[in-house]
Amino acid sequence: MTERADAAGAVASAPRKHRRVALLVAILVTALVVGISAFSVGRLSTLGDPKPLSTSAEAGFARDMQVHHDQGVQLGVLIRDRSIDEDVRLLAYDIVTTQGQQSGQMFGWLSVWGLSQASPEPSMTWMTRPGRTAEPHSEGHEPGQRMPGLATDAEVASLTAASGEEADRIFLTLMIAHHQGAIDMADSVLDRTNNSTVRTFATAVVASQQSEIDLMTDMLAARS
Repeated sequence: MTERADAAGAVASAPRKHRRVALLVAILVTALVVGISAFSVGRLSTLGDPKPLSTSAEAGFARDMQVHHDQGVQLGVLIRDRSIDEDVRLLAYDIVTTQGQQSGQMFGWLSVWGLSQASPEPSMTWMTRPGRTAEPHSEGHEPGQRMPGLATDAEVASLTAASGEEADRIFLTLMIAHHQGAIDMADSVLDRTNNSTVRTFATAVVASQQSEIDLMTDMLAARS
């Protein structure tokens, strides 16, 4: 009887173990691409790229993605205080540390470029200008409007008020959209810049955030 019960318990725990392995793999992927982008930041002064102008796509991306990442950190801190799910808390820790580090990197870009952290024009203006493949406004963004994937005040409040599994579901739903918005922004700057550091960083953002979107989609389905 005991052997049968032990076997049943092992079978029940298997899917959770697989999800945890997938989570750890996703975090390792994120750590790898963040490491690559961090190395590129250290080479800012030796790349030979011209310093971007204050109204450039590079500067706009650095300012707007800082705001975007800072909210990712906020959401991660909120869920770590509200969730009792070890996998969700581990994911939140990864998001807080990764996006906090990347936000600091982009702050550093602007300092090295000799540009103000404050933008001389509304947010996302750089995304409405023509890129290699996109015409102005063809991506559906308007200067000064909410950045893609950014949670509203009401959505942040709903996460703040929730706890347990309900908080987990809200967090995963918001963070999937948040990551997709970051990918949209990274794709936009890739379409508008030849700066080596920015291109390496944005490519890393696309890879790491898509990896976590795939993971969070599975995690959300398991909790629905």
